[in-house]
Amino acid sequence: MMLTQEIILDALKAIKYPGYSRDIVSFGLVKNVAANNGAVSLTLQFTSANPQVAQQLKEQCERVLKSLPEVQKVHVEVKTPAGPAAATGPQSLSAQQSKLPGLNRIVAIASGKGGVGKSTCSVNLACALAHSGAQVGLLDCDIYGPTVPLMMGIRQRPTLSEREKMIPPSNYGVKLMSMGFLLEGDAPVIWRGPMIMKTIQQFFHAVEWGQLDYLLVDLPPGTGDAQLSLCQTVPLDGGVIVTTPQEASLGVVRKGIAMFEKVNVPILGIIENMSYFTAPGGERVEIFGHGGGQAEAERQKIPFLGEIPIYVDIRIGGDQGVPVTVSSPKGPSAQAFFHVTEGLRRKLG
Repeated sequence: MMLTQEIILDALKAIKYPGYSRDIVSFGLVKNVAANNGAVSLTLQFTSANPQVAQQLKEQCERVLKSLPEVQKVHVEVKTPAGPAAATGPQSLSAQQSKLPGLNRIVAIASGKGGVGKSTCSVNLACALAHSGAQVGLLDCDIYGPTVPLMMGIRQRPTLSEREKMIPPSNYGVKLMSMGFLLEGDAPVIWRGPMIMKTIQQFFHAVEWGQLDYLLVDLPPGTGDAQLSLCQTVPLDGGVIVTTPQEASLGVVRKGIAMFEKVNVPILGIIENMSYFTAPGGERVEIFGHGGGQAEAERQKIPFLGEIPIYVDIRIGGDQGVPVTVSSPKGPSAQAFFHVTEGLRRKLG
C-alpha cells in the first residue's frame, strides 16, 4: 500500500497534546508532511517554547510512524518560538482556547440544514437538564437568526458585573446568552466571518457563566464560520446532531458528522426530530418518513439518542416562550425530550 499524507496524518491523530483531549493534527501542529520510498518527514510547529512538551511529542511521532509497516525512516523537525512571550498551547487553540473554569461539560447541538427543529431540541434539552437539578447554560450561536430568546420567553438585556463581564439572563433555571439579547428589535446582523469568530469568543470569555454542569451550544445550520470558530475557541465534550427522517436532511447530516470528526470532537449521538404525527383519530402519519435518523446512526456507528414526534404543543411552547419540558413535564411530548436527555447524560458520564 502506498504511503500517503492521509495515512500519516491518520496515524498521528492518536497523539494527544498534553493536558488536552484533542490530537496534534486537529490542533494544526503537524506541517510539511512528506513521504518518499519509505522515508517520512514532517515539521511540528509549536507556539509554546516548552522544550519538554516539544521533545515528548517528537518522540511520540517517531514511535507512531515507525510502527507503520511501510515506514523505514522518520525525520521530525521541531520549530518553537523564541522568547518567554510565546503562547502556552497549540496554535489552533487560538490564544484563547482552554478548558473554561466552571464549565464542566460543553456540548454543541448541530444540524446539517435548517428547519429540522434544532433550536427547539436545544431549549427543551436545556430545560430538561435543569429540571433534573443540574446547573445549565444555553448559548445561542446562531448569530444571523437567533431564536432562543423567543423560545425561552425572555428578551432581557445582559447586565455587567463588577469585572465588566456580561451577566447572562436566566429563565426556567437556565442561564442564557444570545445575539438576540443585544439587538434592537428585528435589526439584521450583516457580518463577515472574523466578526462572528470574535463574537463567539466573547460569548465564552466575556460572560459570567459561573458554575455549570452543562453548557449547551445551539449552532446555526451548516458547517461554516460559527461552527469552526466554536471548535477553535473551547474544547468541546461532544456534539449532538439533529435531523428529520427524510433523505434530504440526512444527506447534509453526514457533512455535519464529518465536520465534527475533522476537528476531533466526539459525536454523542443523533436525534430524529419530527419523527411522526399522530392524527386526532389515532392514525400515525409519517410526514417525513420514519427511522432515517436511527438508520443513519447505525450506518455511522454512532449512538441514536431517540426520536421526537410531531406534537402541536411543542410548536405552541416555542412560539409562546414556554418549552413543553417546563409547561407539561409529564406529558408525552416532554417525556420524549426527557428520554433523549437521559441518553445524553449517560454518554457524558
